[in-house]
Amino acid sequence: MEKEHNILALAMIFCLTIAPVYGQYYSRTITRVAQRAEKMTRLHFFLHDTVSGENPSAVVIARPNITQASPFGFGTLFAINDPLTVGPEPTSMLIGNAQGLYVSSSRDPAVFISVMYTDFAFTSGRFNGSSFSLISRSSSSDAIRELAIVGGRGAFRMAQGFALTQINFANLTTGDVILEYNVTLYHY
Repeated sequence: MEKEHNILALAMIFCLTIAPVYGQYYSRTITRVAQRAEKMTRLHFFLHDTVSGENPSAVVIARPNITQASPFGFGTLFAINDPLTVGPEPTSMLIGNAQGLYVSSSRDPAVFISVMYTDFAFTSGRFNGSSFSLISRSSSSDAIRELAIVGGRGAFRMAQGFALTQINFANLTTGDVILEYNVTLYHY
């Protein structure tokens, strides 16, 4: 019986001593040899959010099961694949797409507020293949909205910054909107 207790004690000691050895792998800090210089990039473009017509760029993917009618669809979830262009005209040069989700989050019938996650991917020009990600709240009651940029890839790796956006065109009947974006990115 004593031999079994010794074996059990040795097995427990072995398990307790091996855990910190493997744990050190995850807590090791590596010092960078050379720091990369942080870059600042400013971008200007237009986003076309079209919910009407035969080829919408934003579609409803979920609606809440509530009896209260809201003109802005409180709780409605949209999936988007909005074109990004150089100018406000729909025929302007296409430079990328904004893909992601936004949810209508205001119960106030006079204000459209959305919380959005969107990846702005560029498909042409200097930043072809790069993108930045935005997660933020946007309110129609603000003339100029400030949105948070939380990451990026490609030329915008580890991006952070902000986007100032304002309505360039809005059709309140169809819900179609063209937004002007002025983006400031800090990245490596």
